[in-house]
Amino acid sequence: NPGGSVKDRIGTYIIEDAERKGLLKPGGTIVEATSGNTGIGLAIAAAMKGYKCVFVLADKQSEEKIRMLRAYGARVIVTPTNVEPEDPRSYYSVANQVVAETPNSFLANQYHNPVNPLAHYLTTGPEIWRQTAGKIDVLVVGMGTGGTITGVGRYLKAMNPKVQMVGVDPIGSIIADYFYTGKLTEANSYKVEGVGEDFIPSVYDFSVIDDCVRVSDKESFLMTRRLVREEGLFVGGSSGMVLAGALKYVAERDLGPEKLVVVVLPDGGAKYLSKVFDDTWMRENRFLDSDWVETRVSTVLQRKADQQLVVAQAKQTVGDVIPLMKADDVSQLPVVGEQGELLGLVSEVNLLTFLLSGGASTTPLESAGVIDANVPTLNVETPIESVMSIFGTTPVALVTEPLPSTEHKRVIGIITKIDLLDFLASR
Repeated sequence: NPGGSVKDRIGTYIIEDAERKGLLKPGGTIVEATSGNTGIGLAIAAAMKGYKCVFVLADKQSEEKIRMLRAYGARVIVTPTNVEPEDPRSYYSVANQVVAETPNSFLANQYHNPVNPLAHYLTTGPEIWRQTAGKIDVLVVGMGTGGTITGVGRYLKAMNPKVQMVGVDPIGSIIADYFYTGKLTEANSYKVEGVGEDFIPSVYDFSVIDDCVRVSDKESFLMTRRLVREEGLFVGGSSGMVLAGALKYVAERDLGPEKLVVVVLPDGGAKYLSKVFDDTWMRENRFLDSDWVETRVSTVLQRKADQQLVVAQAKQTVGDVIPLMKADDVSQLPVVGEQGELLGLVSEVNLLTFLLSGGASTTPLESAGVIDANVPTLNVETPIESVMSIFGTTPVALVTEPLPSTEHKRVIGIITKIDLLDFLASR
């Protein structure tokens, strides 16, 4: 697999089949809608044979894949991910449009080209059978275009009908649903690349598939990281998905150690350094738990235990509140009603705006229109992670608890961006 994935196996087969049929002539252009790996396989073969390439990728694919394809001299077109297959903006539709507009071009069409599974029938299937000495009991494969699972499945079933073929589908794809129900369902977005579909490719032969397992993005990516750190296998996200699915299948069927289970890991990890192996990307997508996931607001408040909470009464005047802010060197104060219930927050900016617009300093806060009731509130058990997201849009949040015998809240603390920065720096 010179391009680093199982898709390298179909590149040469598809090109040479097109040459034999007269569909691809010298100097021609190969066009394909791809998640990247099939494109790389085609690009390698095309470079050796002197063909040009145009590949259409959805924008969820990694930047590394795009750069690799361009390194082989291919033209790359990036299209939106979250559109229907029939949408003219989809990577399927754009690929067809490129073929229609490009003389002497050929659409590899891996989703509907029978050479896709044939390549695996002739290569991958015999390789697995040979390397397991025919003792394989279960093969677990990711479900995408259908080429690998169909081609290998046909070969292994021909050699031993008892071999179980298990497909793994990402949650959000429709393939597993179609396998179980025979009906097309609505697809949802998912992050793992190169597997799953929002339509059913015609190369699928579901008669050779015995079972399907669904795996989430988080399960896939965490398993991918485990594979490199615990087994030294630097593989991509779909490999983590397949292994996570295999472990689920083995556990659910209570397979014993005498069973020989083979898992196909589709590609290497170098194309995913900016995603699966990037802690920031993983945290942004909520796949990696933060170091602060168990830290609560109460811990931050404890650092401020020696600071008295100052509040403004709604009946106090604008002129009375300004000295309170000045004395405590703060730019905002919680405002409470007669029962101590929280009404909102008053800031020095609101007070300044009120006075500059001609408002009298003797006006009570409740009449001056300076109380901001939309201030975010937290409780002592709120995770620090949530506070971090709140501070993306506001500099302050109030910590509250229920006010006994009422439906209101009372304020027990205030946390600002500076408070949080001070706390994090101290840790």
